[in-house]
Parts: sequence; C-alpha cells; structure tokens
Amino acid sequence: MLIKMKMNWKKLSLILAFTVAGLNGLYASEGEAVDSGATAWMLTSTALVLLMVPGLAMFYGGLARTKNVLGTIMHSFAAMGIISVLWVIAGYSMSFGKNVLGGIFGWNPDYFFLKGIDNNIMEAKVPEYVFSMFQGKFAIITPALIAGAFAERVNFKAYCIFIALWSILVYNPLCHWVWASDGFLYNLGAKGAIDFAGGTVVHISAGFSGLVAALYIGSRRGYPYQVIRPNNLVITMLGAGLLWVGWFGFIAGSSVSSGLSTAQALTATQVAAASGALSWIIIEGMHQGKATALGFASGILAGLVAVTPAAGVVQPYGALVLGLLASVICYMAIQLKNKAGYDDSLDAFGIHGVGGVVGAIFLTFFIRPSWMKEAASAATGGTWTVWNQLGVQALAVAIAIVFASAMTLLIMWVLNKFIRIRSSEEDEMAGLDRSYHGERGYGMLNPS
Repeated sequence: MLIKMKMNWKKLSLILAFTVAGLNGLYASEGEAVDSGATAWMLTSTALVLLMVPGLAMFYGGLARTKNVLGTIMHSFAAMGIISVLWVIAGYSMSFGKNVLGGIFGWNPDYFFLKGIDNNIMEAKVPEYVFSMFQGKFAIITPALIAGAFAERVNFKAYCIFIALWSILVYNPLCHWVWASDGFLYNLGAKGAIDFAGGTVVHISAGFSGLVAALYIGSRRGYPYQVIRPNNLVITMLGAGLLWVGWFGFIAGSSVSSGLSTAQALTATQVAAASGALSWIIIEGMHQGKATALGFASGILAGLVAVTPAAGVVQPYGALVLGLLASVICYMAIQLKNKAGYDDSLDAFGIHGVGGVVGAIFLTFFIRPSWMKEAASAATGGTWTVWNQLGVQALAVAIAIVFASAMTLLIMWVLNKFIRIRSSEEDEMAGLDRSYHGERGYGMLNPS
C-alpha cells in the first residue's frame, strides 16, 4: 500500500513538473514574441492620441461664437466616428500595404477590415492591432484639424462627406508615401524624408488643405469688419492643456518602442511646447503690450507642431530653437492673414500649415551627428551633408503642399456639385448648433 502511494506521488509530481514547465515555456515564448513594456507604452500612446481629439474639440469650440460651439466641437467628434470606420475597412491597407498603381497608395488584402492581422506580432514585438489603432488616431485628428479653417460656416453633412473623401484620397496616399517601407518619400535620398510623427503627413496636409477649403468656401458673414470673439477661452486653454498631454503619445509613441528613442522624443516635445508658448507671449508683449491666454495656447501648439517631424532626430536645444522659430513665423502668418483678409477661422493654416513647414525644413540644421553618420554610410559615395538632407526635406514639403492643396480643391469642387458645402445665410445667422443639431451649447434649460 505504501509503495503504491509513493508511486502515485511520484507520478503526480512528474505531472505537476511537466505542467509547470509547459506553462513556463508558454509564457516564455509569449515573452519572446511580445515586448510587454513596448506594448504597454503603445497602448498608452494610442489612448493619449485619442485624447487629443476631444482636446482639439475644446480648443476649437472655445474659439467659436456661442451659437456655434457645439457645431464646432462636433466636427472633431464626427471625425472620430467616420475615420475610425474607414480606417478599419481600407485606410490601414491603403496606408501600410504594398505599393499598387505605381505607388500612389498601398494595398494588402490581409489589412482589409484588419481580417488578416489577428495573430500578427511586428518586428518591434508589438501586436499589429496596437500599431494599426495607434496610426488610426493620426488619421482621425488630421481631418479634424482642417475644420478649424472653415469653422462657423460649413454644412455639417457636407463636412462629413468631405472628411471621408479627403481621408481616402489625400491622407492615405500621403501616409503611404512617407511612412510605408516602400513609400517613395520614405526612400528619398540616403535615409528618406524625415517626418518622425506627422509634420508633413498630418500638419502640412491639414493646414494647406484648410487654407484651400477656407478660400473656396469664402469668409464668414461680416468678416473682417465684424469683430468675432471667442465664446470661452477657459475651454480653449483646457483644450490646449489636453493637446499638450496627448502630444507625448503622438510623438513619443511614434518610436514604436519603450527605450532611449522614446525618452529623446518625449523630452523634445516638452521643450518645444514650452519654448513656443513663452516665445509667443514675449512677442505679443512687445507687439501688443499684453501677453494673452490665447497667445500662450497658440504658442504651445506652434511649438508642438514644429517639433512633430523633428523629435526623433534633434536634441533638446534643437527642439527649443524650433519652438522659438515656429512662434515667430506662425505669429507673423496670422498677422498677414488679418491684413490679407482671408478667413482662416481658427488659424488652422497659420499654426498647423506654417508650423509644419517650419519644423520639416529647419529640423535639418539640428539633426544628431549619429543620424547624419548613418545617412552617409547609406548614401551613394559615402557622403551626406546637411544641404543634401535640406533638399530632400524641401522636396517632400513641396510635394505634400501641392498634392494636398490640389486634391482638396478637386474634392471641394466635385462635392459642391452634389451638395452645398457652405451653410445658407439663414443657417449661419441662426448658428450651427441650432441649424444642424437642434441644440445649444449653453442655456439648454433657458428658452431665451
């Protein structure tokens, strides 16, 4: 009896040992396949970038007039719904699939509805689902930025159709050119056109598209003779704060890692935002005699936009200079707008378009020596200079501007044949909130 019990205990011990060993092997293999630290950071970054969309909604919403606050906020939230669906259906495939039609955009049947990536782990040891959702947030916020250029006068239905078409025909191809491994701008020059987190793909494309759309639609009633004041700068400042926080995911998450490059990008983000904000209020104080809250918020955005393409290649002093330059040049662009009389309602072009160009061009002069050394080793002849890279950056910027502007004009022209893009005079006078949503942003319980 005792012998049998000993034998049974031995068998049980062996079974337990093999079971534990098997489990350990399973977790070990999962650990080798997935970097839990990098994945956790990418999940966090994805959430932070999504947080930027309601942050943008608050920033824009506070700048609009009271009668248009909900309508303006809805532009950002509508993008969250429309672009998320389009991204899953075809956006990810068009952006990160293999070249088709001569590289105009990408396509991969496995990415259609994301049906083929269920078990995919990327080289960075991050599940492809996480990467696709992270990139999807970029696709959401880009057309939402455009809305700031023609706020307070666009037909909501037309806007929804416009951003859907713009996402498919402008954002996805441009994203493929710059960030896909076989995109022609990705492979331009020794190490490609530098756009770490979307200076070209996001801000230049949105800013210049916004300018074209604003010019096509025309100015708001009474502009520039009627004084149009923000309804709530407190909301705008809170929105700017959320954008600043979310931008850490926007930029630092673009490293698709959790290491040195992440820390470098995060530091550059903080420095550029602070530099931009301080520079803007100093300029305001010298030019207007007062440092405004709106100026501080605008400086934050200018600095963040400028460092977006550069954060992966510049050191903190470079980020500081880019924030300073962006504030100076964006401030001048907004003053020019006021003199020229075109109605870029919430300065989408003045900050995002101009700031994106500043960052994409001037980052060239602050690139880390280690990056330039790698570029030289990859270049034909073994040499690569700042001026070589400047040419690459300028060409990429020019292509993005021309492509986004031309396609936006085409989309606007065709769309206007089927549906009126601009609000009617009656709807504009009544306000977007009442005309398109049947609601009020303030005083819902007060009929007056």
